[in-house]
Amino acid sequence: MDGREFYSSLIRLHILHHAVQEPIFGLGIIEELAHHGYKLSAGTLYPMLHDMERKGYLYSLEEKTGRQSRRLYRATDLGKIMLENAKEKVRELFGELFEE
Repeated sequence: MDGREFYSSLIRLHILHHAVQEPIFGLGIIEELAHHGYKLSAGTLYPMLHDMERKGYLYSLEEKTGRQSRRLYRATDLGKIMLENAKEKVRELFGELFEE
């Protein structure tokens, strides 16, 4: 067991957190998550982003700069609500995990 099933939800929370703050894009969020110790490939991240978009937590727009284009993701109102609800649950769990 390598913990992937546990980390998947934490990664989704990270994605929502950053998507609430500003538009995110694939490579940028891969690099951001790497700062937190998560090593994701595009083959792992993009299905996750697409799933979160399909469920209504994110929306995306294509941004073109010259010949290049980049898909930017932002949190929807539902995504913002889900993040706030999850923060409450994380606070509660954090308290239990680190009680002395």
